Amino acid sequence: PTAKEFAPFVIPVTTTSIGRISGYIAMSHVASSTLGTFDMAAHQIIFSIFCCLTPIVDALSQVAQSFVPSIHGVKAKSQARANALRDTVNNFRKVGTMFGILLVSLVSMIPLISRYFTSDPLVMQRVNGAIPGVALFLIMHGLMCGGEGSLLGQKDLVFLRNSYALFFFTVPAYMLRLKYRALAGLQTVGIGTMWAAFATYNVIRTAIFHVRLAQLQRRTNKEVQ
Repeated sequence: PTAKEFAPFVIPVTTTSIGRISGYIAMSHVASSTLGTFDMAAHQIIFSIFCCLTPIVDALSQVAQSFVPSIHGVKAKSQARANALRDTVNNFRKVGTMFGILLVSLVSMIPLISRYFTSDPLVMQRVNGAIPGVALFLIMHGLMCGGEGSLLGQKDLVFLRNSYALFFFTVPAYMLRLKYRALAGLQTVGIGTMWAAFATYNVIRTAIFHVRLAQLQRRTNKEVQ
C-alpha cells in the first residue's frame, strides 16, 4: 500500500482515536475537580480495572477491519457478496455480544476483589456504586467494537469521522455539565452518576453504529436487485 492509499484513513482514524479518549479525559477531570476524596479513590480503582478489561474486546475492531474489506472490496455486485457481508457483520455482532456477557461476569466480581485495592469501606462503597454503569458500558463494548470495525472495513470513513467529531464535543460537554451542577449544589454527583452517563454514551454510540450498518446492508441489497 502506498501513502496515497492510506491518506483517506488518516483523518477518520485520528478523529476516531481522539473522540474515544475525550470521554476518559473529561471523566478524569470531573473526578479530580469535583468529586470528594473517596470518590476520586474509587474512580482510580474502577478505571484501572476498566482499562484491564476493555482490551479483551478492543481487538474485535481490528479483526473486523481485517475480514470485512475482503468481502466489501469484491467488485462484482452479487447476491452472494451481499449475503456474505450480512453474515460477517452478524457474526461480529454475535461475538461482540458474547464478549459483552463475559466482561459483565468479570465486572460482577469487583466487590470480591476491591478489598485488594483498598481497605477503606467508604471507598469500597463508592466502587460498588459505579458497578452498574461500568457493567452497562462493557456489555455494549463488544458490539461497539464489532460495529466500529465493520464500518471501517466498509470504508464508511466520513460517517465515522462525523460521529466521533460529534462525540468529541458532546461527551465532555455533558461531563462538564455534571461538574457545574455538582459545584452549584443542583445535583449530587458521584462516581456512579459519572459512569452511568459514560455508559449511556456507549449505548447510544453502539446503536448509531449498528443502525448505520443496517442502512449500508440495505443499500448493498438494492445494488443486486
